[in-house]
Amino acid sequence: MFVSRFRLPKMFWIGLALVVFGSGPLLAIGAAAGLGLTSDPNPNPIGPGLLAMLTFWPGIILTAIGAVIALRRRS
Repeated sequence: MFVSRFRLPKMFWIGLALVVFGSGPLLAIGAAAGLGLTSDPNPNPIGPGLLAMLTFWPGIILTAIGAVIALRRRS
C-alpha cells in the first residue's frame, strides 16, 4: 500500500532520531517537574539543555532534507 511505495531515506530517520534523543531528556525533566515527581519544582538542567540546543536544529534540517528527497523520489 502506501508504505511500500513511499520509503523515507535514512537522512530523515537520522534527523528524527537527533530530535527525539536530543530533546527527549530535557522534555522528560520538564514533564517530571511539572507533574511534581522531582524534589525541585524548577530544575535547571544545564546538560540536557545544551544537548537539546546542539541537536534540535540539525535534526530538523536533516528531517526536512530527507522529506524533500522522498517527495522528489516519489514524483
